[in-house]
Amino acid sequence: MAKIGYLGLGAWGYCLASLLAAKGDNELVCWTTKPDLARHLTETGEHPLLPGHRAKGNMIFTTDMKHALEDASMIVESVTSAGLRPVFQQVRSLGIPLCPIVITSKGIEQDTGNILPEVAIEVLGEEFRPLVGFLSGPSFAQEVIRGLPTSVVGTGFSLDIIQTICEAFTTPSFRIYPNTDILGVAFGGALKNIIAIACGISEGLTLGSSSKAALMTRGLHEIRKLSVACGCKPETINGLAGMGDLCLTCSSTMSRNFRFGILLAQGFTAKQAQEKIGMVVEGAYTCVSALQLSKQYRVELPIAEAVYEIIYNSLNPLDAVKILMQRTIKEEHL
Repeated sequence: MAKIGYLGLGAWGYCLASLLAAKGDNELVCWTTKPDLARHLTETGEHPLLPGHRAKGNMIFTTDMKHALEDASMIVESVTSAGLRPVFQQVRSLGIPLCPIVITSKGIEQDTGNILPEVAIEVLGEEFRPLVGFLSGPSFAQEVIRGLPTSVVGTGFSLDIIQTICEAFTTPSFRIYPNTDILGVAFGGALKNIIAIACGISEGLTLGSSSKAALMTRGLHEIRKLSVACGCKPETINGLAGMGDLCLTCSSTMSRNFRFGILLAQGFTAKQAQEKIGMVVEGAYTCVSALQLSKQYRVELPIAEAVYEIIYNSLNPLDAVKILMQRTIKEEHL
């Protein structure tokens, strides 16, 4: 039985770890920084964020990272985008074998502009590049853990790691499409969270379905413009990792970014909204990264700029709408 070391036990991490364990040929040793969560999962096999779904297969929960990594044949990561670098610095300090490493968090690192797989390589060393892969696409933990049909994208820096991801994660209800454009897959998964916040704000202001449709369409245009400027393939942004993930995240209250936007529209501060959700809102972090890259590549991102001003400078959401609607009209180019 192969051992998989799993880092991060939020709802998504627990869901994917359960998926891998349920296949029956893996032992999952899952690491978290929270002793109470590890104890609760050990005693009940049920995640607090996913009530009614007990763990299947061979799963062990620990706060000892060395225990999770030792002799692992694969390492899978599901921590926050801001926390990925310090977690992998801890991984490096423990020393790990050259084994496949799968990143499942969605984000772009602030200041460096690196996608998260690049952050892992920068910390661990260039020799890990062919072993680092990425899993992304339209998926909610609450649905995947129930076995509802889901399709996502597996990518990486080598064909071998892409094949490994597809073989490891594919189940009868969880379909993995291979894609060699790791940069595009990562950008699509990260930037859609910003647009989801904007759509949540629109929902909270009761601006209607037409407004949301416009935000999603123009938001996809912003994602594509910046992604292509950074070297991504436009067709990747049109696929599951881009448009697919955007459609899902912008239209459901299961999305924490969408809920965050609704709370902002209702008058909560960014801090209050974050506390009410109780989980990291990745779009708020990635919004900073996106605007840093937009300045570097001279790409206008009006929706992202409006979201940033609401979150970080307390711009009234209704004023942000007026600013967007009063922009100079140009011919539509997609």
